[in-house]
Amino acid sequence: MDAAAVTRFEASRNRLASLAYRLLGSAADAEDTVQDAFLRWQAADREYVDVPEAWLTKIVTNLALDRLRSAKVRRERAVGAWMPEPLLDGDPMLGPADTVQQRESVTLAVLTLMERLSPVERAAYVLREAFAYSHAEIAEILGITEARSQQHIHRARRRIAAAGNGIDIDHASARRIVEAFVDAASSGRTERLVALLTDDATGTSDGVGGLAEKLIRYSTPDRIASAVRAGLKPSPAKHKLAGGSPSIHAAVVNGCPAMLFTLDDWVLGVTILEIRDDKIAGMRSIANPDRLGRLTKEWQRQEHDVPLIESW
Repeated sequence: MDAAAVTRFEASRNRLASLAYRLLGSAADAEDTVQDAFLRWQAADREYVDVPEAWLTKIVTNLALDRLRSAKVRRERAVGAWMPEPLLDGDPMLGPADTVQQRESVTLAVLTLMERLSPVERAAYVLREAFAYSHAEIAEILGITEARSQQHIHRARRRIAAAGNGIDIDHASARRIVEAFVDAASSGRTERLVALLTDDATGTSDGVGGLAEKLIRYSTPDRIASAVRAGLKPSPAKHKLAGGSPSIHAAVVNGCPAMLFTLDDWVLGVTILEIRDDKIAGMRSIANPDRLGRLTKEWQRQEHDVPLIESW
């Protein structure tokens, strides 16, 4: 393959990775999908490809759909221990963020709700909401009619509407939110923490060290507050498991305020806070190292704010 063909593909790589990530909820799977698309591009008779961007979009979309439909992926996600892979603000895989729909399409709440959609509904929704493809273009990419594209997107919007963040989070507001959360959790007074939560707040965790066989779910503000207080209380056992005394930083992860536990510039865990009506409506904690690899690399690449807690 000549240099011009490689350059043309590389110019689309970040956009293709962003598309694959939204479809799959996994950065690792997205990277594999884009690499498979590169091999297809390498083998293609490129003289007959009129619009490379459209051709590559169709290839990546359908490769991602094949992954979503595979028995292996269905088994992994059915056992109840799967959450989307978190990405740090600034990661190019997060893709376009010019509109509310584009920003919300990479929140963990939306990526989780998309698991309830069929693969075709998921693809139609992502292509329309995150990349502004027309119904005619979506129909051609997915091999369906324009009417079916409209139906799929309408159904997807209805199911996902409740997951909206409602606010735009920058680093300054994320730090304020996370600082208030940490202060309340460290105060020893559960009511302070409960006051930060909506009445219908829920929490999800993959367990200490990400070792839970199934996700741990907290269905009430009181249970979330108790779990957070216990989790943020340092102990020799926790320090031994972590390999030391981590720092706690505020960050923006998938468009939401987040608390990062870091040690020697490695991210050991992340807690993402979902905001609605100026309160915390959801909390997702991820400690599985298999799901923190890309976030750690991006964290090591960026400059950091002063930690909220230097040594936990």
